[in-house]
Amino acid sequence: MAAFMNLAEAIAKCLKDGDKVAMEGFTHLIPYAAGHEVIRQKRKDLTIVRMTPDLLYDQLIGMGAAKKIVFSWGGNPGVGSLHRLRDAVERGWPHPIEVEEHSHAAMANAYDAGAAGLPFAVFRGYRGAELPKVNPNIKKVTCPFTGEELAAVPALDLDCAIIHAQRANRNGDVLIEGIIGVQKEAVLGAKKSVVTVEEVVDNFGDVSPNACVLPSWTVTAIAEVPGGAHPSFAHGYYRRDNAFYKQWDYIARDRDSFLQWMRENVIQASPDAFAQYAKKV
Repeated sequence: MAAFMNLAEAIAKCLKDGDKVAMEGFTHLIPYAAGHEVIRQKRKDLTIVRMTPDLLYDQLIGMGAAKKIVFSWGGNPGVGSLHRLRDAVERGWPHPIEVEEHSHAAMANAYDAGAAGLPFAVFRGYRGAELPKVNPNIKKVTCPFTGEELAAVPALDLDCAIIHAQRANRNGDVLIEGIIGVQKEAVLGAKKSVVTVEEVVDNFGDVSPNACVLPSWTVTAIAEVPGGAHPSFAHGYYRRDNAFYKQWDYIARDRDSFLQWMRENVIQASPDAFAQYAKKV
């Protein structure tokens, strides 16, 4: 059952060095505040998983938290490359990082398989693609019923899933509205989970037709962190900070400017620093 605690307690309880962790969110509800707490707690040797890693994973990699990344697309959306990811892959700074690249379809199916407790995912995909040549975790299987050759990838069996959502009620149920990515599957497929929310309410009231509710028994820890998705957006709460995504391209290009920004805005900042900044903008 979900337990309410502050963000530092939630990360300390649910994430250990060497864990395989997914910090999911698609376009909005990206758990920046939680990721920053992971950095402040100096977690190391993490395998970080995400369908679309962007600035948050650039920060984790640049601060040396990750030993491996499992993903299907990586970049600063609408701007360009992730410079800290490129530096780690091309020059081994701050240390070399292992890369396991997939298609979006493979990642989505792997999350589904993890949520279902299956050992692998099977689907139609990778036909004519070259990723199987560089990713040994992409296999072929033959359907025992039709003889069709299909693609297979390992299920994403996570030690921890971290997501951001709009609301939790006092029973520990979590409401996600707007664009739904694979947050539900990540939480269901993880041994432990941390959910940061904009607010804790007595009841959800009227919700949109595409809303997703995670019942309290699927969640380990809930932390109320208003603005916890900034600079991404939270549907119904605040808009995407497009200016910051552009600014990050310049901050992250240079190692020294990156480290200075991280020291000032993450390492030496309070856990609610980004939330307070989000309120201002």
